[in-house]
Amino acid sequence: MKVKLPLFCAITGAVAGMVFWLFLFAISKGTYLLWDLVPEKIPAVSFYPLIICTLGGLVIGIFRKFSGDYPESMMTVFGKLKKDGTYPYRRLPVIFIAALLPLIFGSSVGPEAGMVGVIVALCCWAGDNMKFAKSHAEELSKIGAAVSLSVIFRSPMFGLFDIEDELTPDQQNNNSLTGSSKVILYCIATGAGFGIFWLFNHVFVKVSEGFPSFDAVTAGRTDYLLFIVYLLCGILLGIFFEGSEKLFEKAGAALPPVISELTAGAVLGAIACFLPVIRFSGEEQMGILITDYAKYAPLAMIGIAFLKVLVTTMCINLGLKGGHFFPLIFASVCLGYGISLLIFPGDPVHAAFVAAVVSAGTLGVSMKKPLAVSMLLLLCFPAQSLLWIVPSAALSAFVGKKMSKEPSR
Repeated sequence: MKVKLPLFCAITGAVAGMVFWLFLFAISKGTYLLWDLVPEKIPAVSFYPLIICTLGGLVIGIFRKFSGDYPESMMTVFGKLKKDGTYPYRRLPVIFIAALLPLIFGSSVGPEAGMVGVIVALCCWAGDNMKFAKSHAEELSKIGAAVSLSVIFRSPMFGLFDIEDELTPDQQNNNSLTGSSKVILYCIATGAGFGIFWLFNHVFVKVSEGFPSFDAVTAGRTDYLLFIVYLLCGILLGIFFEGSEKLFEKAGAALPPVISELTAGAVLGAIACFLPVIRFSGEEQMGILITDYAKYAPLAMIGIAFLKVLVTTMCINLGLKGGHFFPLIFASVCLGYGISLLIFPGDPVHAAFVAAVVSAGTLGVSMKKPLAVSMLLLLCFPAQSLLWIVPSAALSAFVGKKMSKEPSR
């Protein structure tokens, strides 16, 4: 392996870490301005979320009308990369802003969709401008995207498992870089990405810490007996996500530009007036949920889980675009807590175990990649929970594949 390729991957990883830190910094300043500073300066308005989310829908709709339909999903990004051999890196500022706006205005989406597009575009720019990188442009773009996902989710191995499945077996065998070479390059890039993110977080302003994690997952005899019940509940939420996606895809295709985003913003804002937890990706709300979940009624938690999924798919398909991983994790944990409170009222010991199995079931149906699901859930569950997460993800991914002939996300 030439020295230039590891160096290029290290630089790619470092850029991914830096770009994501800048992205989170911009989000924190924007959300503080809209959701903290401005409300402090004006008289209390009970329908403030309706105003801001509707305004956000209008701004995003106009921006997309004149700048293009960004950010694009990961599948779309890789589809263009395979078809055209490149990704439109001259649109980098547009992609960055398009990914930023929904998150600032409270859309119920995660940051991964826009960041993958940004990193792949940067890799394509490097491939066009650096001769030694041109012959490996597609592979290096995938490594860059994998690193960006790993840094976003603070899970070092998640990106590798998620991106590798985007290649067919023939493509994997025909790649000029061997499997071991790709793993080495990925590890170099990931180390650089995490290192730069950590450095910026400690030298400059500390941005989001990511999803809070459970300290321990404890299961009792009753949990073992009810394992299949927990898993089926998670699978049901995953199926609900898939159905909601199809429903809002049709709605998004039927509504004209700007009207689509305006509608999504108004609906999101109206719901947020009564349920503020529906806003944003669920990252910060998760910390509150872990601490205070016992204060909520079980059926309310279950209802919030399904409503969160519904609002997320609405936002993604009606123009307030972003990723679905963070909201799905939050919704799954809500459902797990609700089920735990129904079966074991006043007993918090079982809650984390139920949430882990339900989350694996939901994400398995959605992603259809058991290993990627397992690595992703290490974001918020301890390593010993893999004993239950891995089989749960495998079983639910099997169900997801049987139910859909569509390619994996």
